[in-house]
Amino acid sequence: MVTHGFRRISECFVQPHRPTEMSNQICHLTPWDIAMLSSHYIQKGLLFKKPSTLVHPDHFTDKLLEKLRHSLSLTLSHFYPLAGRFVTHKTQDPPSYAVFIDCKNSDGAKFIYATLDMTISDILSPIDVPPIVHSFFDHHKAVNHDGHTMPLLSIQVTELVDGVFIGCSMNHAVGDGTSYWNFFNTWSQIFQAHDQGHEYEVSISQQLIHNRWFPNDCSPLINLPFKHHDEFIRRFEAPFLRERVFHFSADSIAKLKAKANSECNTTKISSFQSLSALVWRSITRARSPPYEQRTSCKLAINNRPRMGAVPEEYFGNSIYVVSAETTTGELVENGLGWAAWKLHLTVAKYNERVVLELLKKWLECPLIYDLGSFFDPYCVMMGSSPRFSVYGNEFGMGKAVAARSGYANKYDGKVTSYPGREGGGTIDLEVCLSPDNMRALESDQEFINATSHSSLFY
Repeated sequence: MVTHGFRRISECFVQPHRPTEMSNQICHLTPWDIAMLSSHYIQKGLLFKKPSTLVHPDHFTDKLLEKLRHSLSLTLSHFYPLAGRFVTHKTQDPPSYAVFIDCKNSDGAKFIYATLDMTISDILSPIDVPPIVHSFFDHHKAVNHDGHTMPLLSIQVTELVDGVFIGCSMNHAVGDGTSYWNFFNTWSQIFQAHDQGHEYEVSISQQLIHNRWFPNDCSPLINLPFKHHDEFIRRFEAPFLRERVFHFSADSIAKLKAKANSECNTTKISSFQSLSALVWRSITRARSPPYEQRTSCKLAINNRPRMGAVPEEYFGNSIYVVSAETTTGELVENGLGWAAWKLHLTVAKYNERVVLELLKKWLECPLIYDLGSFFDPYCVMMGSSPRFSVYGNEFGMGKAVAARSGYANKYDGKVTSYPGREGGGTIDLEVCLSPDNMRALESDQEFINATSHSSLFY
């Protein structure tokens, strides 16, 4: 993309600062990892305001890039799989097909510097997220299987007139959202320690666990029933979408939660389940499907709290998608609480026993997720989490002014959640819909009345 004066100035590769014995080994992929091979990379990033008093702007940029590269190298020593590449091992007799990470024989992670003749206001002031934001990320439209030839991690630093965007594209078959933000948080922590002259005294807040978890009686090198990747790789092309970020205050979310619980005479429905119910009902109304049409709300769910053997520090994928389903008529005729209770029950039923049963079925018949068929035109998919530490990341420029994402894994009905910048239980939802459906959503009074204007911090 070359519009608006966008220029890619330089790129290089960054290796782990101190290779360890483990970083010279291969890293096996679990069923959770392998299932992601046909999905896109995770693309998330943060927009920062440049310091207001810069005597030598060029000197600031050079020093920032130098410190980002150095702290990234130190961080990769803890997240060494991200410096590797995928390798597929195939044999004819006996027939076998296995994918793993070679952590050693790789150029490392990519680091890109680009410039853009736009301001922070140009990015944040429009109602919709400008399409130029997609150019803030490397690996545009790449699927995770491309990690055989592309870096598993690519950092792009885009300098605006008055700001800096740090965009990270991480291979989703290497790690999930929890792993992604653990990486980003650690990178920020190491950067700040380096800034204070304590780079070799950094105490990482979480001791990462790189030993991939496999079910009992499952060989770490999983033999897949394929002969060539063309059998399971599908390159999903999203239709034209509008992307808009809606802000929900803590007070508004509290009211939604109180309403949902009151309607169901319970106290068990969570804030996020209440908000998800509002979004599900509102987007379904905006689509105006027939009353007999089936509709679903899918939630990305973290397995770690449900698995005794998989702690929060586990680096890799440990997620699943659970789904609540009903007809359009039932969803719109019943209240917010009715929909929220369905979501609550769906989450409550998901436990370790269910996780293990799903893994057993996967091993019997391995499935690679295909975005084009996994999500139907009448579903709403709530991705990411407002619990992630997004705005705790600072790189010498103070608190970020906004979080944004790239092209990856977007389709009509995809909703990505972030904590609000001001914290305190606020939530930002990045909603992707067709232009017609977005216009209808913007006219939905129940939805719009629950949103609020977030302050712009620039």
